[in-house]
Amino acid sequence: MAVRFRDYYEVLGVPRGATDENIRKEYRQLARKYHPDVNPGDKSTEEKFKELNEAYQVLSDPEKRRKYDEHGENWQKGSDFTPPPGWEDTGRGGFRDFSDVFERGDGQNGGFSDFFESVFGRRSSGRSEFRNKGENIEAEIGLTLEEAHRGVTRTITFQTNEPCSNCGGSGTKDGKPCPTCRGSGVIRRAKSLEVTIPAGVRSGSVIRLAGQGEPGTNGGAAGDLLLHVRIEPHPLFRITDDDDLELDLPVAPWEAALGAKVKVPTLDGPVEMTIRVGTQARQRLRLRGQGLNKRDGRRTNLYAIITIVNPPRLTSKEKELFEKLATESRFDPRQLLPLRS
Repeated sequence: MAVRFRDYYEVLGVPRGATDENIRKEYRQLARKYHPDVNPGDKSTEEKFKELNEAYQVLSDPEKRRKYDEHGENWQKGSDFTPPPGWEDTGRGGFRDFSDVFERGDGQNGGFSDFFESVFGRRSSGRSEFRNKGENIEAEIGLTLEEAHRGVTRTITFQTNEPCSNCGGSGTKDGKPCPTCRGSGVIRRAKSLEVTIPAGVRSGSVIRLAGQGEPGTNGGAAGDLLLHVRIEPHPLFRITDDDDLELDLPVAPWEAALGAKVKVPTLDGPVEMTIRVGTQARQRLRLRGQGLNKRDGRRTNLYAIITIVNPPRLTSKEKELFEKLATESRFDPRQLLPLRS
């Protein structure tokens, strides 16, 4: 009997904009829940399992999904879903096992198809268990600008699931739910890990630590730990959209007017920069190669934004000199403004 149409997104419990990874994740979870080996003799879960596979076969294929999104129920010109060979009832009230549904590449029953092994992992001998990779853990790590520039080794602590030592991760002890993990097979614990952050990372960089995520099930590999880098604000330096650094450099009025050599801070210590005669406020002066380290070994630039700063208090001599300058100078800084009386 053909399975009649039902919204595939609803079947998998995902929104229409779901990513391929979300669709795959939901399918894995639901297929394990409704697989006939887990629910022997239950016709309702058997039908649900058929719906899940029909939905996944369409939504996991980019071309089929595109047609489905465009045409909905009529994406195949109104044809019903036709189960593959071996899908029907075996006459014994349900599926014999998974090998009755999926054949090996040589046409013989008794093994998983490449498709299903890629989704669930291999089946354990004699039991309907699947070797599944553990979920990834995502965490954030905050770095100072200096740490991102030079690299650093840090110890981080995060929460993760670990296989329950009392039941070995099975969830049962002496035929009953394990009292330690309450049947879940895992316990929640804090885990500390020493992490080496390479020089040149940026905010938004992701550092993948393989095998440091959630444990797999039935001997499956552990997931990964994904560290999302966040660079903390710096009291002096700012990162520009071009990946350069910039800072505000205060200079005295006479340094800007007469020119000078001044010390400019960088992430690796002060360097000398020449202030040219007649330098103006907000002028942007470049120090080539004095910015941030990059992952490829190169380095960005540092830009000094000139700010002209007056002495907060004048000595009598300074005041006398400024008054003399005001008397002698004919410079009018507002000469280009459209001032009207």
